[in-house]
Amino acid sequence: MSKLPSGSIVALVTPMDSGGGIDGGALRALLQWHMEAQTEAVLVAGTTGESPTLTVAEHRQLIADAVRFAEGRIPIMAGVGANATAEAVAFAKWAREDGADCGLSVVPYYNKPEQEGMFRHFSAAADAVDLPVYLYDIPGRCVVGLWDETLSRLAMHENIVGVKDATGDLLAAKARMDLLPDDFIQLSGDDKSAREYILAGGDGVVSVTANVAPKMMRAMTAAAREGDSAAAEDVDAKLRGFHIAQGVESNPIPVKFALADAGRIPSGIRLPMTPLAEWNQAGVRDAMRGLE
Repeated sequence: MSKLPSGSIVALVTPMDSGGGIDGGALRALLQWHMEAQTEAVLVAGTTGESPTLTVAEHRQLIADAVRFAEGRIPIMAGVGANATAEAVAFAKWAREDGADCGLSVVPYYNKPEQEGMFRHFSAAADAVDLPVYLYDIPGRCVVGLWDETLSRLAMHENIVGVKDATGDLLAAKARMDLLPDDFIQLSGDDKSAREYILAGGDGVVSVTANVAPKMMRAMTAAAREGDSAAAEDVDAKLRGFHIAQGVESNPIPVKFALADAGRIPSGIRLPMTPLAEWNQAGVRDAMRGLE
């Protein structure tokens, strides 16, 4: 990979059949669709990909299958996060061995480490393997988050190349941007505020909405990166309904319903996630109108 991913990156769903088995054919079809739409990278086995319910073997196989099908035509970002440091190290090593272009490592969840613990956790994975890694800060799911001082220390590591900021706090994000090195890649992890984040100096977005509107997310992101706020706002206004619809139930429930309803994937999802409630379906369908 000659260039680290930025721009419009899709946090890809994991297609599953009605029994919860991974559908490899649907996965390949989604990857092909994103290549045609010029999505700039694909995150596989992230939260939207239901990584918490994948077995270790499935997690690794999903990444390997995506790399094999992509054949270098689109960068594959592998979910390599875990709340156990040894497991995060293992995921990073496997992603490197299986040909992923980079990894995304989330803040350890549930065990609530202190900042020094986070620093040592991420450093251990970055020390163990020559794989570019983006850190993932999402306190809404992990309870704890990366402090700017900790992220600044980690940004000095040659294998830690960027951050996915899913705090949704634009004022804090702008302050963070000013603290970090110019070549450190800063990605939004919040579709609703991604346009403003990029216009403020961010490098792109890891997007759930891109699952259903890859061309439009690519266009919005490109306009915002060029500083064309009017063009970015024009596209984002059309996407806003789906940005909001994502929140009617936990991710990836709404987006998997939307893709299944459009005929792009089977309807499978794994417990404890459940299919989208019937009373929420009309609203998600309405939000899908006009998207591409």
